[in-house]
Amino acid sequence: MSARHGARRRVTVSEQQQGEPDPASAGPTDPPASPTRRSFRPRIGWLLGGTAALAAIGLSIAALVIALNNGSPSPTGTSAKADVPACSAAAVAREELPSVVTIQVTAGDVGGTGSGEVIDTEGHVLTNNHVIAAAASGGTVTVIFSDGRAEPATIVGRDPETDLAVLKVPDAKGLVPITFGSSKNLRVGQPVIALGAPLGLSSTVTAGIVSALDRSVNVPSDDGTTAILVAAIQTDAAINPGNSGGALVNCAGQVVGIPSAGATVPNPEGGSSAGNIGIGFAIPSDFAKMIAGEIIADGSARHGFFGLTVVPVGGDQPGSEPAGLYVTSVTPGGPAQAAGIRAGDVIIEIAGEPATSAEQLLTVTLEKRPGDTVQLTYERQGTKHQAEVTLGQR
Repeated sequence: MSARHGARRRVTVSEQQQGEPDPASAGPTDPPASPTRRSFRPRIGWLLGGTAALAAIGLSIAALVIALNNGSPSPTGTSAKADVPACSAAAVAREELPSVVTIQVTAGDVGGTGSGEVIDTEGHVLTNNHVIAAAASGGTVTVIFSDGRAEPATIVGRDPETDLAVLKVPDAKGLVPITFGSSKNLRVGQPVIALGAPLGLSSTVTAGIVSALDRSVNVPSDDGTTAILVAAIQTDAAINPGNSGGALVNCAGQVVGIPSAGATVPNPEGGSSAGNIGIGFAIPSDFAKMIAGEIIADGSARHGFFGLTVVPVGGDQPGSEPAGLYVTSVTPGGPAQAAGIRAGDVIIEIAGEPATSAEQLLTVTLEKRPGDTVQLTYERQGTKHQAEVTLGQR
């Protein structure tokens, strides 16, 4: 499989590209001509784990940008393997594989495969959006259970911004729902097992550890947009094309993550290495369960918005604006304006963490729900202020 690697398009506007109401009428202003602070982010290739035929179903391969969420990063202590007893992969597989499914997608004369898991007795199956996106505009989705039974499935709803989707099969008789654990209890070095269908090979089991926590991973989504794997779990359990949407489970067989992407390393010719390199990413189970519940209840996920647009600014020269996010405009009557924030302010902290990128604001709107409050610290004409912003809904 070939892969094209390139730099992710730089995002300088926080949420307008994600469907926020147009704030242009609020009087956009240009940021001051101070040097923009540039933070280092390692750029490596990426490989979505959703299908063995990504290009065939219209998903292009770009660059994966991995960045620690603001705050204290979790160590990538792979040496912890020596101190943590391994899971009994055989026992976990025996108990949990009946709840893990293979998903086949056909759109026209092309198709692909992915993974999923049964999450209730009503026939709902959780997977990644990129696994089934090709069928959203007219195609077929088939769910194959561990006993070989195949059922047509309908798309209940999908959320391209978080790369999650829910399917439903009409015949739920005999289905065994998988058990969810809490991802907030994960620790670096803890053993985990990935269950899925890499390259269409159903009921495949791979084992590893939690290599790191709280990664922010950007992956391509629908129509050239970007999805964010919020607070992703990094693991060295093999995640290959076809694993996406499957289950990352702990030693008790509880789902702690939804495998969604694996990293690749560019080769000298500009292509990418083939296969697993020991760096995979999973969406935390707590977050995935919440989004799945919203999709089942309403057909879509609920996301908040601040009602502002920003660009990063520097602060590394005398007399320059403070380092942070310069507010170029606010939505009239929107949450930010209601909290007292104006165009020309510089946001320096988001929920107590230094403000360095517009992506932080977007991540907050995915993690939190409409109606939740977020504390922003900003400077206006040299004076520091704080605002409690109640997120709107978009």
